[in-house]
Amino acid sequence: MPDVIKAYIRWVDRINYVIGRFAMYMIFAILAVLLYSSFTKTFMYPALWTLETAQFLMVAYFLLGGGYSMQLDSHVRMDLFYGSWKPKTQAIVDAFTILLLIFYLAFLLYGGISSTTYAIEYNETSYSSWSPPMAPIKIVMTFGVFLMLLQSIATFFRDVARIRGEVL
Repeated sequence: MPDVIKAYIRWVDRINYVIGRFAMYMIFAILAVLLYSSFTKTFMYPALWTLETAQFLMVAYFLLGGGYSMQLDSHVRMDLFYGSWKPKTQAIVDAFTILLLIFYLAFLLYGGISSTTYAIEYNETSYSSWSPPMAPIKIVMTFGVFLMLLQSIATFFRDVARIRGEVL
C-alpha cells in the first residue's frame, strides 16, 4: 500500500480512538442525568430537561463511538459461515460489504448535512415542552456519521491490503 494510504489509516485510527474513548465515558453523564431525573421525580418537581438530555447524550454516545467500534472490530456480526472461511475469502467479503456501508454512510452524511443546515438556518427546536435547539445534536450526529465514513474507508483499505497479503 502507498504511504499516503498508510498515513490516512493511522490518522483516522488515532482520531476515532481519541473520540471513541471520550464517548465511552459519556455513559456516566447519561447515568447522572437519569439518576437526577429519578431523584427529582421522587422528591421534588420533575425536571423537564432530563429525559431529552439523556436521549441526546445517548445519540452522541452511540454515533461518536461508532468509528471506534469499527476500529476495534467489536460490532455485532452474524457468523454462520464467516468463521470457517479462509482469511483471504473473509477479506474479499469484508471489502465488498464495506463498500455497501460506505455507500450507505455517504447518503446518511448527505442527509445529516442537509438536516443540520436546516436546523441552523431556521433555528429548529424540539417539539417537547422544554424545546431545546436541535442544531447542536444534529451537528454531533453528522460528525459521528462522518467519523464512521472515514473509518469505513480505512477499513476498506485494510481489507484490500489483506487480500494482497499485506498487513497494515
